[in-house]
Amino acid sequence: MAEQVLAADGTPLKASLNRALRRQKMRALLLIAPLLLFIMLTFIIPIGQMLFRSVENSIVADTIPRTVVALDNWDASGDAEPDEIVFQALFYDLFVASEAKLHTRLGSRLNYESSGISSLFRKSGRGLDDIADVYKDAFVDQNDVWKDGTFWFAMMNAADGAPTATAVMAQQRDLLGNLTSATINKNIGFQPSLDIANALPLTTQTYTEWALYIANFDGDTVADEKPWESVYAALFDDLHAPGAAERLAAYSGAGAAELNAALTLVATIPDQPYRAAFTDLDGDWMSPEVWQTIQAYAPRFTSGYFLNAIDLQKTSDGVAWQPENEQVYLTLFIRTLIMSMTITISCILLGYPVAWMLANLPARKANMLMILVLLPFWTSLLVRTSAWKVLLQNQGVINDLLVWVGFVADDNRLALINNATGTVIAMTHILLPFMILPLYSVMQTIPVTYVRAAKSLGATDWTSFWRVYFPQSIPGIGAGSILVFILSIGYYITPEIVGGTKGVFISNRIAYHISSSLNWGLAAALGAILLAIVLALYWAYDRIVGIDNVKLGG
Repeated sequence: MAEQVLAADGTPLKASLNRALRRQKMRALLLIAPLLLFIMLTFIIPIGQMLFRSVENSIVADTIPRTVVALDNWDASGDAEPDEIVFQALFYDLFVASEAKLHTRLGSRLNYESSGISSLFRKSGRGLDDIADVYKDAFVDQNDVWKDGTFWFAMMNAADGAPTATAVMAQQRDLLGNLTSATINKNIGFQPSLDIANALPLTTQTYTEWALYIANFDGDTVADEKPWESVYAALFDDLHAPGAAERLAAYSGAGAAELNAALTLVATIPDQPYRAAFTDLDGDWMSPEVWQTIQAYAPRFTSGYFLNAIDLQKTSDGVAWQPENEQVYLTLFIRTLIMSMTITISCILLGYPVAWMLANLPARKANMLMILVLLPFWTSLLVRTSAWKVLLQNQGVINDLLVWVGFVADDNRLALINNATGTVIAMTHILLPFMILPLYSVMQTIPVTYVRAAKSLGATDWTSFWRVYFPQSIPGIGAGSILVFILSIGYYITPEIVGGTKGVFISNRIAYHISSSLNWGLAAALGAILLAIVLALYWAYDRIVGIDNVKLGG
């Protein structure tokens, strides 16, 4: 057996080397850790959040959870509106959502998919109290005790040592937490009685939801407050439901006598179907299209944003095209790609000779001209873009010059603004330095002796350039093209100012949905598609040209 080699400290040499290597790797990791953290915070997490927003759709299920469950049994392919149980669930869902002033948020979300739903939810939210007031007035007219918050608390709260409806409390905490995006864990001094929950299941759920809300968000004491009108509606529904008499017969807790008296009263109160009540609020509730939209976007994750981003939509019959007058996004994507490529080619054609001249001039002159190339970087983008708007307009400097030299007639001036032409001109000027600089850095490394050698062997100027010089400058063209294309495809300030309706990019629509329409899901889907297109083109470039051939000099 070979003798083990030891380090100076007496440890095995192999173990000592491994420990030193680990320390070296750890030091290297610590050095790049700030960069990794920066990339994580500014690149990875935002992209992940964007991708999540493009499919996330929990707002429907969180705002009207009972309605979503009830709609599972509705056939969206027919022409009939849902049955009574769906409208009943909608009433209780919308009531608490309107108290939290969150029902309009759901309306706005669904309005992206079907115009008019936003006003439908807003209008209905204002009329929910009127639906339940009929029952509240009837109960109070029979016995004043029904407007006493202390009586309600004594009836609904579990007495000391009595069994509690913990499942009801947990369920309502979850529902209210999902609705408000808040943690509902405060001890409110109330636990629903299991006995009352068995006798009045819907009333217990509604009262518990009310108690959680007023204690957590209003800061009130449950025992001192009168319940919402929806609690009275729930009491009527419980007493009017089949088997109510049998359930009450088994109940002997607080309020038993009042409940039995109310049971007799309920038989005299005219039934008010929720479907008819919602129809009175707004006739659009009878439109199957409204319910089809709610059902289609009920899941917590949806492909709807991505479908809308390519001019498609979800319907009860499956995926279909948007109406022709609303198909804009595919056109914008195609226009963005074509114009970005046009701008890139324009920058190559203009930037290549400038870069060649800079690379072949004496250093002193080249440095002076380089200042002119870099000068746009010292000027605000907004100022440069606004200057082009002045230059390109119908009565602008360029048109005036063309008229003066006789190139165009005064009554036939060129349309250079508020179209694709203006966008290409302005963005070519703005992005030209990003093409010149990579080209210049690569051309500087090309030895002049190569071209001289080619000429000495009999090649013409054109042949020596095309066969010797140009191939060596291709890495600079690749680097400049990638920079210009990626920058141009995401530009929105310049197209917004000079592009009009025919020269805007898809990025302008993304900015609109983020800042104006607040349809962040659609904006995220458009951004994700744009990112996928850029990555696909990057992959194609790597396969055809090779990313290893892209150089920034050296």
